Amino acid sequence: MRRFGLHGAMLGLAVALCATPAMARDTKPPEPVSAESKDAGAALLAEAPVQILVSLKAQTLDVYRGTQLIESTRISSGKSGHGTPTGIFSILEKRRRHFSNLYNNAPMPYMQRLTWSGIALHEGRVPNYPASHGCIRLPRGFAKNLFGQTERGGHVIVTRERTRPEGVLHAALPRSGVGETEVASLDTDAVMLRPALPGATDDDGPATVGSIDRAADTAKAEPRDPLRILITRTSARERLRDTQRVLDELGYAPGPVDGVMGRRTRAAIELFQEGADLPVTGEATDLVLRALYAAAGETGPATGRLYVRRKFKEIYSANIVLKDPDAPLGTHLYTVIDAGGKTSAPRWMSVTAAAAQETDAHRVLSRVEWTPQARAFVEDRLALGSSLIVTDRPFRLHSGLGTDFVVTTRQ
Repeated sequence: MRRFGLHGAMLGLAVALCATPAMARDTKPPEPVSAESKDAGAALLAEAPVQILVSLKAQTLDVYRGTQLIESTRISSGKSGHGTPTGIFSILEKRRRHFSNLYNNAPMPYMQRLTWSGIALHEGRVPNYPASHGCIRLPRGFAKNLFGQTERGGHVIVTRERTRPEGVLHAALPRSGVGETEVASLDTDAVMLRPALPGATDDDGPATVGSIDRAADTAKAEPRDPLRILITRTSARERLRDTQRVLDELGYAPGPVDGVMGRRTRAAIELFQEGADLPVTGEATDLVLRALYAAAGETGPATGRLYVRRKFKEIYSANIVLKDPDAPLGTHLYTVIDAGGKTSAPRWMSVTAAAAQETDAHRVLSRVEWTPQARAFVEDRLALGSSLIVTDRPFRLHSGLGTDFVVTTRQ
């Protein structure tokens, strides 16, 4: 087995940099790549976050630094009746010595926990077939080397088929430093605060939806720890509840904000349609909802929801617009592999954890419409290693306190 490290990746990078083909009639040898260019390429590779991709079908684990494959190994995942779940996970805990509290105190050296319910990476017996109780077993030498390369919060993507990360460019992906512009002001007096989500507590983050810190300077002074961002579609009831909230704020008296289309809510919609010179039907069509949110000075309708965590704690949530919300999204992970600077945008890569018909990791981004406040909040705090998940899968089951966002695509 090859030694784990950057040697092979740097060699591959140097070969790629040096392989500049000549024109058909040009007999002049290619110019050598400067030491500075090689050093810059190696530096970018060294700074990129580590990401782990596991294939249950191939029984393999691939380690990437950015989009560069660093090392691979065979694994042994969960056997029949104890299958390993697929999805997007992150490393919650690391222990060099650990013993199972579920299976007779069995040793689990170099344990890296993925869920608090018992799924982890660890050293163990690796036959050529699934044999564990759900964990992902690694050969001893590889488990030790991998343990030394990862950090808490690092992503682990488990899929059925083998996959790989790809570079991605899209206007919907956040940039850094936008908070310094007039377009995305972080002045709290200019931000429309909205009531907290039902059932929210102080531990869930700010008491208001769309609330932000008192000043932009505070955000810039904070440590640049990676953000964990999740975008998902809202349910029909959640959408109606937010519509009722806006109707109520505009004085149309829709009755209880409960997500139920009752007589008073329908009458409120009719009253708004009449005042807006729209056909009076009582139906909350997309045209009606866009006019309603525009009248309230908000971006809408609230067909999507944005959540932000940092260091396993939720720090922000807000409504966003998700175009064609009832169409499948799949589950996609996007990660900042180069933070960029004042004159250059961050570089992102994508991995698809679960595909959906008629969409992919690039096209699904075209359906995301950020509010200026939400984009400004994220972009003022964006850091190397920050990630964004877009999914139509439930995420709350394993995403409680003390975790990043965990999205399982198959239990």
